[in-house]
Amino acid sequence: MWHVYILKCADGSLYTGVARDLQRRLLQHNGELVGGSRYTRARRPVALLWSATEPDRSAAQRREACIKKLSRIEKLRLVQT
Repeated sequence: MWHVYILKCADGSLYTGVARDLQRRLLQHNGELVGGSRYTRARRPVALLWSATEPDRSAAQRREACIKKLSRIEKLRLVQT
């Protein structure tokens, strides 16, 4: 299973990504493990707002791409559902 997720960064911005191991990826984004994205490295700490599972990487990346096309308001609506 793959996870699609939305994080809220310390500066209030939103970050969308995909991962197989969501807990490990959150630790990476927050600097507790090596890795993470360049974007979140400068905006720590980050908090998980939303996640969903997909059966494979391809489906997860397609969903990620769709989410990234949404406006901030639409992403926040998605998080509330």
